[in-house]
Amino acid sequence: MTLSPELRQQYINPSEAAVAIQETIKAQLNDAPHRVLNTFTGRLCNRELQISAFRRSTEYKELLSSSLLMHIDLRKEHIKDVVATYFRCVTLSHRWEGKEPLLQDVKDKDIYELKAVGGITKLQSFCKTARAAGYRWGGLIHVASTRLTTSNSKNRSIPYVPPSSKPGALARSAWNTRGWTVPEFLAPNVIRFYQSDWTPYLDDHSPNHKQSVAIMRELEDATGIDAKTLVAFCPGMINAREKLQWASTRFTTVEEDIAYSLFGIFGVQLPILYGEKRRNALGRLLQEIVAVSGDITPLDWVGTSSEFNSCLPADITSYEASPSLDRLRAARFDHRRLHLPCIVFPVTEIRRRPMEQETYFTYEVKADGLHDLRITTEERLLQFSQGRPTRQSFLLVRPWDRRLLELPSHADDAPFNAFLLGQQRSGEYKRIACDRDIITQVKEVDSVHGMMDVRTLEIL
Repeated sequence: MTLSPELRQQYINPSEAAVAIQETIKAQLNDAPHRVLNTFTGRLCNRELQISAFRRSTEYKELLSSSLLMHIDLRKEHIKDVVATYFRCVTLSHRWEGKEPLLQDVKDKDIYELKAVGGITKLQSFCKTARAAGYRWGGLIHVASTRLTTSNSKNRSIPYVPPSSKPGALARSAWNTRGWTVPEFLAPNVIRFYQSDWTPYLDDHSPNHKQSVAIMRELEDATGIDAKTLVAFCPGMINAREKLQWASTRFTTVEEDIAYSLFGIFGVQLPILYGEKRRNALGRLLQEIVAVSGDITPLDWVGTSSEFNSCLPADITSYEASPSLDRLRAARFDHRRLHLPCIVFPVTEIRRRPMEQETYFTYEVKADGLHDLRITTEERLLQFSQGRPTRQSFLLVRPWDRRLLELPSHADDAPFNAFLLGQQRSGEYKRIACDRDIITQVKEVDSVHGMMDVRTLEIL
């Protein structure tokens, strides 16, 4: 059969087909792990080895020949389907127990031929399970201090959980205490839980446990994340304070990872700088959230202030308590300095109560327009009163938002969350961390309206 010139233009030659396939592979592997295990050969592969294996495969040869005979529109879809099927990858979400295999333990080796001990046994079982499910490639989240990959698949994940198949085992598992667990079960569209004997959790053999009402309900109870979010999570900065609370009770072996594990959840792209310490890593993440979104709910925490900025916490555990601030938009960061619009209430008196603890100090605080209150902090504060003034000024502030103007008049005297700030010699302010939220209330609404002081403070 001879094609007319017009029809010939709608088909492609071998070189054009090869280029189209290569571009599709590049797009497919863009967000995939950089190193994966070939579940058929048992060998660790980088992307070049993956692509090389594909070019030697029957799938590639058939794709190359069939693409020549297809209309250009059909050819694009066909290439996409074949490439996606061949390169689809399943990742293992787990916690190492006992000796952890390092990169050199598996590099250039067939894991099926290695002695089945410790972590090697788990790798062998994972690859066999993935291969039986039709996956050629298996990715690992971490392998000890040398990572095989720090990425997880957008499509499939196999969490390896407790030996018990009884309901409630998820919440009690060590897997559920890890910091990396959160993105590992949120990101994939498909997930399957396995026990230590590699049988499906709760004996549920369905292809996707995200469709299991029982397992998702149990995961919701175990993590505090509602089932709808577990099933259809979308990265971003919406509900930032809630997402920080998800990670507040978790831990990571490497201290910076408690922040790095949240980068994908918030959709941020920041440098990974191992060695910078936890406070700096968390500070960079929180600064980015506030700076990009304008959402100041990450300032709502209880605990110890960070050296990165006093309005940020030193540790993720400070977000464990339920949030008390409404979602506000106004603040911005500039060179680690927070510029925060707020309603200012000057403090007129600070008196320390008799010491009840060795590590904390309790103070009686008075401020213009507010009811008297009591705070407890690790910091030693200057005591003063109107009769005994001090050069250092203190403020109780309420973060400002224009929506406060839209509240009904009876809400003006409602209790609200406040920050206590102390002025530094350079003129900026620093937040004084307390052992619990500072909840205060306007004393006389009419008098406060006449003296309301709204300004932007620079906080270190």
